[in-house]
Amino acid sequence: MIARLRAVVRRHWPPLRLRTILLATFLFVAALPGVGALFLRVYENSLLRQSEAELVAQSAALAAAGAALWPGGQDARIDRGRYASTLDLRLTRILPERPAPRPLAGDGDAATRAWAARLTPVLRMTAETTLASIQLLAPDGRIVARGPAGRGYGDLPELRAAQAGRSLTTLRRNAAYRPDYPFEWLSRASNLRIHHARPIVVDGRVVGILLLARSPRSLFVGLHEDRGKIAFGIVAIFATLVVLSGLLSRGIVRPVEALRDATRAVAGGGGRVPDPPATAAIEIQALYRDFGVMAEAIAHRSRYLRDFAHAVSHEFKTPLAGIRGAVELLQDHGDMAAGDRERFLSNIAADADRLNLLVSRLLELARADMATREAGVASDLPGVLRCAADAHATPAVTLSHDPLPAVAVPRGVLEAALSTLIDNSRQAGAGSVAVTARIAGEQVVVTVADDGPGIAPGDRDRVFEPFFTTRRAAGGTGLGLPILRSLLEAHRGAITLDPGAGAVFRLYLPVAG
Repeated sequence: MIARLRAVVRRHWPPLRLRTILLATFLFVAALPGVGALFLRVYENSLLRQSEAELVAQSAALAAAGAALWPGGQDARIDRGRYASTLDLRLTRILPERPAPRPLAGDGDAATRAWAARLTPVLRMTAETTLASIQLLAPDGRIVARGPAGRGYGDLPELRAAQAGRSLTTLRRNAAYRPDYPFEWLSRASNLRIHHARPIVVDGRVVGILLLARSPRSLFVGLHEDRGKIAFGIVAIFATLVVLSGLLSRGIVRPVEALRDATRAVAGGGGRVPDPPATAAIEIQALYRDFGVMAEAIAHRSRYLRDFAHAVSHEFKTPLAGIRGAVELLQDHGDMAAGDRERFLSNIAADADRLNLLVSRLLELARADMATREAGVASDLPGVLRCAADAHATPAVTLSHDPLPAVAVPRGVLEAALSTLIDNSRQAGAGSVAVTARIAGEQVVVTVADDGPGIAPGDRDRVFEPFFTTRRAAGGTGLGLPILRSLLEAHRGAITLDPGAGAVFRLYLPVAG
């Protein structure tokens, strides 16, 4: 069920801009107080019970006054029962409008009429002050004060409860209701009237019944009276939303759109990621920087692949051309002398060996370029230096180093780096190689310097380029130093060529941990 619902939502969900989502979110949040004020029944129930509490308080005071005015009531026991509210707009049954009083025979008890006459001014002044409808009834339901004489009520729930000595509040329809305020029709209590009946009990006997009624406090009266303030608050809220939307647009939406356009330009082969706007959020500025680094890495990789492909084609073209030429000569001259045939076959074998060596070294370079840093690596650098020195008799290797910490580079990479540099020195004709190591902050710097002829100034900037070599005739591929640099960079290390009398290379190795 949920999966089907989600599928329907995905299928019909419209594409939305970030501005639209933010504005819709702000509007929804701003409307929540209004929705709560209009449609939450909790507040309306509170107003209903507040009106009921006012009627109960009035009836309690009037019942006490009536009991005190009853003949002999000054010294009589007056009922002081408590009343608990039970009204709830959702649960309380709504009764029809209270029927009109019906005529009753007789004039009723004379003592009750006299007592009602004494209590009538109190009831009148209370009604004029509280705007509640207040009637005084005899125990049989006959109206004895503030109502038509000779009339009374019959079978009413609140009247039956009062005759039994209990107070009761009911909700009844109000046929005379006419809306006075806009949107008042939304309230469930607008067309209702609260009716409360309280018995006047003296010495355990009901001597009279107070029947009070009034309309509950309207939810919209206060809203109507404060409509100017509410309108100002609404305008202020929406003005704040406009300002916040503008700030978010400048801080998030516009920078994201600019970054989108820049990435499209970069993907098309041109353009660059601009500097992040000063008004952009911190996360957006970080995203700009990350995209800039990524675009630069992509551009660097693209240039690398372009140059690499050009260099590979150039390196492969020469031996392939030699092989093809030799094969054509052998095919065209079947009567070639044995010595010449042997020479051409030797050339083909040499070119094939060079191609095989190039392919092997290219695989090593690819593995080095794709190498990733190994977590938790800690290699003993002094031990690696001693092994490298012992493994090479020519040239003579001398070591000099301070107490060194472990480095975060695999032992195999360190051995390959030292072996490559010492072999290069040997091939260049150096007689000795000095290897020194020292700590420099969070790195260990290893210097490998020989006493050979060094590298020509014009070639210093190209020694780390793939396929660049000064020993091509001797079989050099020009891939040793590029492979070494890629391996070191994969483990956060580096290698540089420094000026000196001979060849001076420096290895920068990160300290483990």
